[in-house]
Amino acid sequence: MKNSAIALGIAGMLAIAAANHLSAQQPPQPPAAPGGQGGRGGGRGGRGGAAPAPAPGQGNPTATFPAQQRPLAPPEVITRGQTLYGVSCRSCHGTDLRGGDMGGPNLLRSGVVLADQHGELIAPMIQGSRRDQGMPAIPMSSDDMTAVAEYLHSVLFTARGQGAPPPGPPVVLNIVVGNEAAGQAYFQAKCSACHSVTGDLQGIAGRVTDPTQLQNLWVSGGVAGRAPGRALRPTTATVTLANGQVVQGALRRIDDFIVTLGLPDGSERSIRRDGDVPKVVIEDPLEGHRKLLPVLTDKDIHDVTAYLVTLK
Repeated sequence: MKNSAIALGIAGMLAIAAANHLSAQQPPQPPAAPGGQGGRGGGRGGRGGAAPAPAPGQGNPTATFPAQQRPLAPPEVITRGQTLYGVSCRSCHGTDLRGGDMGGPNLLRSGVVLADQHGELIAPMIQGSRRDQGMPAIPMSSDDMTAVAEYLHSVLFTARGQGAPPPGPPVVLNIVVGNEAAGQAYFQAKCSACHSVTGDLQGIAGRVTDPTQLQNLWVSGGVAGRAPGRALRPTTATVTLANGQVVQGALRRIDDFIVTLGLPDGSERSIRRDGDVPKVVIEDPLEGHRKLLPVLTDKDIHDVTAYLVTLK
């Protein structure tokens, strides 16, 4: 009996040791995702799922980002925090939290704001912990500092993603603010040598109906040499060899040692260069635009655009 007990004891210790060894081989298991089933971010929405609006004081169980998962404060606290923010913080951090006229940083991207839960990290900064970085102390009670923090969290909660601006009506920019007559005069002086309102630019505003796109096109030279229904003309080169032979084609490459042309039959020809031999003449449809860019002013751009939008 004594030997049997000893044998059983030894067997038990070996089993425990084996179990401990196997346990040591297993990788640690991650903690369960908040919100029950659904993996990263909790809930069935997972990554990218639509996030239902939470009840007051509740976090979003299907939100992707931690900043959207913290419980929200009651509406009256958030409203008070918004008022306090507008009085004491907006001039530096902006109405939309992305930085204001006084040069404050973007709070939508602030690691402190993203990590803070209920003001424990934000309050010390309001109290002056970053004086040496240009943020003075702001006199506020403990409850007021918490309310400001809760307001910041409420904005992050509604953001489309961390760092994106809060949702709202789209901003429509009206860039047609120049002087049409001044734009016509500028066009006649600077552009009419290459372009014509009865030729390549005839009806340009009817083909490019978005004024912003039209402005970008003419400033960059995207409409240079483009007649209605035709593609942009490529840069070409005419090479005159030492024996008088002339080779023309689309310019593929040019440097101090070689010039390569794309020929009409689809082939390419590379010709060695030695100084000015052979003679190379390049015709670049965008050359005028490149020379114009350094001297264009904002007024010139707006005036010419105001003129071009009338060419329908």
